[in-house]
Amino acid sequence: MKRLLLLSVALTLWPLSGFAQTNDDLNSNNNTDNVAAHSMGLNRMSYSPLKQINKSNVKKLVPVWNFSLMNDGGELAAPAVYDGVLYAINGKWTFAIDIETGRQLWRTAVETDPGVVRVTQFGAFTRGGPTLYNGKLYRVNIDNTLVALDMKTGKEVWKQKFADWREGYYATGAPIVANGVVISGMAGGESTTRGFLDGWDPETGKKLWRRYTIPAPGEPGHESWPADSDAWTRGGGATWRSGSYDPQLDLVYWGTGNAAPYNPAPRGATDALYTSSVLAIRPKTGEIVCHYQYTPNDVYDVDGADEHVLADLTVDGQPRKVMIQANKNGFLFVLDRTNCKPISIKPYVKVNWASGYDMATGRPIQTELYKKFVAGEEIEMWPQRGTNAVPTAFNPHTGMIYLSTWEMPRIQKIAPPKPQVLGADATGVVARTPTFKPGETVGYFTAMNPLTGEKKWQVPLIDLPGSAGTLATDGGLIFTGKLTGEIVALDDETGKTLWSFKAGSSVNGTAITYTYKGQQYVSVASGLGGGLARRWAADKMPTGGSMWTFALMPE
Repeated sequence: MKRLLLLSVALTLWPLSGFAQTNDDLNSNNNTDNVAAHSMGLNRMSYSPLKQINKSNVKKLVPVWNFSLMNDGGELAAPAVYDGVLYAINGKWTFAIDIETGRQLWRTAVETDPGVVRVTQFGAFTRGGPTLYNGKLYRVNIDNTLVALDMKTGKEVWKQKFADWREGYYATGAPIVANGVVISGMAGGESTTRGFLDGWDPETGKKLWRRYTIPAPGEPGHESWPADSDAWTRGGGATWRSGSYDPQLDLVYWGTGNAAPYNPAPRGATDALYTSSVLAIRPKTGEIVCHYQYTPNDVYDVDGADEHVLADLTVDGQPRKVMIQANKNGFLFVLDRTNCKPISIKPYVKVNWASGYDMATGRPIQTELYKKFVAGEEIEMWPQRGTNAVPTAFNPHTGMIYLSTWEMPRIQKIAPPKPQVLGADATGVVARTPTFKPGETVGYFTAMNPLTGEKKWQVPLIDLPGSAGTLATDGGLIFTGKLTGEIVALDDETGKTLWSFKAGSSVNGTAITYTYKGQQYVSVASGLGGGLARRWAADKMPTGGSMWTFALMPE
């Protein structure tokens, strides 16, 4: 029996007036009352035109309610909002919360196979926020299930299982709805898995298609795998983050993860498409229209899975439809989203594995580090990760992208050979954690021009890196958070901290902003979670999830 806990309130008191969320709700920010998709919309800008809360009055921002999320596993997901109700998810629960009062309307337990936690490495959590569409809330659970809940009651409408944890799969990312299709991904790049995306009917849960990210023999891209080898059957390419969608081009953009194993020998040291890439696909069919591989023959676990920001930029005097990604490999990419061709590639953190990119070929110019690694030496590769799997923000009026970056190395060497077993660890390396002296800078909050690579400002992060996403507003503010528990608002021109609030645990989620009855609110979850955040802050910060909602103090 499903454990559905409902408040004993009459449905006539329910604040929602309608449930017909549409593609417009998902793809625009014109209606600031609603946030129906992760990153404030499917263009993934994490941007709002709201400016009721601005530089001049942000010091008057105060909490109006705090809501316990009943979870010690970490709060990495942003909430969603529709018609006066905030929807929050984590690895244990889905909640509906009245925005005006902070009162629980319903909560639904996440029921999972307990064995899945054995393969996740990070515990039961979810990175991506819920997606709201046509009266339903869509989310993934860590045991490889996609669930549709009724937004009014929290009752399960349908549930579909798409992979087996015993084969190394799990799921943490946000599904999206594009052109009437729910699209979901999977995780498990540390195991011998083969990445894929699935398309689903949003009403019935019927599977419409599956697109593997590692092509089989006879499919385009398979020539990038060694001949007469089955390495492609366990080649990685996990789709563990979330996608973007351009409704005019009718294209979904989804990043893929590392090649498996990191040691290139078992897979022939080939490019290994479509790992560490972006795929542009048709949402109705899963057909690949174009692709770009960020890191051919990825041996450093630098992925390409981070979200792609869709924007319109002027390049050499001409308007261009672009997608922007702060790649884990340390380079910021601006690609033409009509054909997946690179426009600009600039480093945004310290990089030593490549000296740059050949813009004619779109390929990285490798340094001697690669040869040292494949020769068996222990290497110190920069960066360990450019960002820690969190959304970036882009303000189309300032033209800046706002990042939470890491400045630390990856230290690894090839591990002794062992048989590759389905579902088992597949990194093929031995790694160790770098050490730092107290007071060292280990990351930054950064504002950067995506085309030129010029950094407008950087704010050092001392001792602990950042694991929260960023939100940009037309009030001249950047909202983000720290592992030490502060929710902060930065000046988008200077990076100066204009407002700070101490939450009870680390901030690993991303803030959203919206209006209700004409008033602007900001909501963000706190709660230490995720493997890397725990690694750095577990001995310094308590766990415990809660949702904070802020508004300006009345005059």
